[in-house]
Amino acid sequence: MDYFVGLDVSFRSCALCVVDTKGKVVLERELVCEVNDIAACLCDFEFPIERIGLEAGTMSQHLYFGLQAAGFDVVCMEARQVKAALSAMRNKTDKNDAKGIAHVLRTGWFSPVHMKSRGAHGLRALLSTRKALLKKTMDLANETHGLLKIFGIRLPKTVSHGSFDGIVRSMIEMDDIRAHALLPLLDARVTLYQQYLELDRRVKRAARHDEVCLRLMTVPGVGPIAALTFKAAVDDPTRFKKSRTVGAHFGLTPRRFQSGEHDKPWPNIKGWGQWCPRCALCSEQCVAHA
Repeated sequence: MDYFVGLDVSFRSCALCVVDTKGKVVLERELVCEVNDIAACLCDFEFPIERIGLEAGTMSQHLYFGLQAAGFDVVCMEARQVKAALSAMRNKTDKNDAKGIAHVLRTGWFSPVHMKSRGAHGLRALLSTRKALLKKTMDLANETHGLLKIFGIRLPKTVSHGSFDGIVRSMIEMDDIRAHALLPLLDARVTLYQQYLELDRRVKRAARHDEVCLRLMTVPGVGPIAALTFKAAVDDPTRFKKSRTVGAHFGLTPRRFQSGEHDKPWPNIKGWGQWCPRCALCSEQCVAHA
């Protein structure tokens, strides 16, 4: 008889449920959300485990690779299907959710989610930290803009990030009151901007040393940011059976407007700006081609 494990994962704890082929609950536990604790509990189980299932989430990547390294067959399920299956249960608890995930795994009514590699997650983390520091740098610059207006100082409309400190610092230091309040803010912005430049250099270095990114950057308008973002999102090209499904993965799917006798596959016929590939006009002018 085969045994299936359902995991309902939260940030610090994890509900575990083991069911057999007939759907009978064999084991239920509340564990710490750590790979070693989960693996030790399943290794102490008297029967071999056929498969472990968990819902896609923030902790799924860590548990997926950790349990795989421990020798278990792990599958990550699509969150929408699991939510639809669990919504039929009357009481929503971690214990019942783990039981429901185990039954979904046992019946096979789920779609497996591709788990991206650690390299892809590393690239996404690098891009995310660069974007976060740039955003914080811009926020501090805008805050400085607003505070200087109180003292009647108007900065130029366009000031680059690199020259911002050289222009603003002299204006702040001319008055002791402004210097006492705004110099710490300006120093914090300089520190964030320097760290942003370091991350920006790392991003460009990573793109220059990657053959796929170098090939993508030969396309006009594609730089290191877009190339690394695309590579990290695709991760493994072999998981797409056709090249057209890559566009659908990024949300580039055709829309359809159907109501009664009207059936227009081209999107958004009510608005302007939708380019028609057949006549190069906006969608409102080419309704006849829909």
